[in-house]
Amino acid sequence: MTTPKPPAESAPAARHDAYAALRHPDFRWYILSLFTMTLASQLQAVVVGWQVYSITHDPLSLGLIGLAEALPFIAIALPAGYVADRWNRRTVCLISLGVLVACSIGLLTVSAVPGLLARVGPAPIYAVIFASGIARSFLQPTRQALGAELISRDVFENAIAWRTSSWQTAAVIGPAVGGLLYGFSGPRAAYSVDVTLMVMAFAGFLLLRYTPSDRSVGDASVFTVLVSGIRFVWGQPLILSALSLDLFSVFLGGAEALLPVFASEILRVGPQGLGILRAAPAIGAVSVGLYRAHRPPIQRAGRTLLVAVAVFAVAIIGFGLSRSFALSVVLLAVSGMADNISVVIRSTLLQMLTPADMLGRVSAVNSVFVGSSNELGAFESGVAARLLGTVNAVVLGGLAALAVVGITAKLVPKLRQLERIT
Repeated sequence: MTTPKPPAESAPAARHDAYAALRHPDFRWYILSLFTMTLASQLQAVVVGWQVYSITHDPLSLGLIGLAEALPFIAIALPAGYVADRWNRRTVCLISLGVLVACSIGLLTVSAVPGLLARVGPAPIYAVIFASGIARSFLQPTRQALGAELISRDVFENAIAWRTSSWQTAAVIGPAVGGLLYGFSGPRAAYSVDVTLMVMAFAGFLLLRYTPSDRSVGDASVFTVLVSGIRFVWGQPLILSALSLDLFSVFLGGAEALLPVFASEILRVGPQGLGILRAAPAIGAVSVGLYRAHRPPIQRAGRTLLVAVAVFAVAIIGFGLSRSFALSVVLLAVSGMADNISVVIRSTLLQMLTPADMLGRVSAVNSVFVGSSNELGAFESGVAARLLGTVNAVVLGGLAALAVVGITAKLVPKLRQLERIT
């Protein structure tokens, strides 16, 4: 008589690897390039904002900075997505980064000529920002699509968490460094560091090894290929609603463009304080991003996304009403925490539901939503501040963003019911 075998024990659950994406060497070069470029761009944003406001003392001039970057960004986004899916993505990124290096040199040059900006106003700065908007319109979708090719799909969320954390870490350091350099050494020293960091970002992509995959788009006309990304997003209610939620909440509730006004006239903390205010959202985002990188995927993704955007809106309302520098920093940090969660969920959703051969075009559509929400939101903030006053513009914008969350939750039940993204 044979003795029955005991039932086999179930295999233990696979342990979550918090560093899975970083184990890919080329992804590490990718992250290094992203980190140094973000340092440069965030440093540059603080210096440009304070420089322009010190010349004009007009909040609308701050909104025009966003408009100068948004117009070329939006106009070229769809052709940029087409290029990202037809050309070598590493080459496109290198060309774009090369143009951004030239733009940083341009800002250094116009600031180094004694009395130039005092005589002609901020027009040369707007021109350089316009050129950088063209470069970013090609870089953003191409780099995002290339990043998805460097790692396997099963570590997408982990890669996005590290990518977002790296971006946000740089967004903490960059504004603080920019404010300190401008406050103690002037714009030329700040722009010199900006140029150095942009060159390092270019070098990071030079060292990255990349073999393009076959991404044939067939014999379709150029116009058909260009709009295919829009058609794909329009046919995916989850992606469309997530992107729309980001677009309207940031467009209406963004306060970043007006931070020079708060630092100068409301909180009275100078360019050094401006650097801290600009860094505060990223400080919150980094803390949440590092926590998320060490955690398994989010289980109730849709509800978490809606709550995150609502918290973002409430934090912006509180910031608009605050007269305490410390409280303002805390509220901006909370807005960054909420925004980080939103970015991770939206980016994971986008990459998991998009075929590899369409990532460039769909990422370009995403860039229109994200880019227009930030840059056009900056313009909207400037106009609203001119018409309603700075504080009223921020508070009413936050209330409108909160209303967008409620409308989205009501109109798109699929997003509300979304569980884990797989």
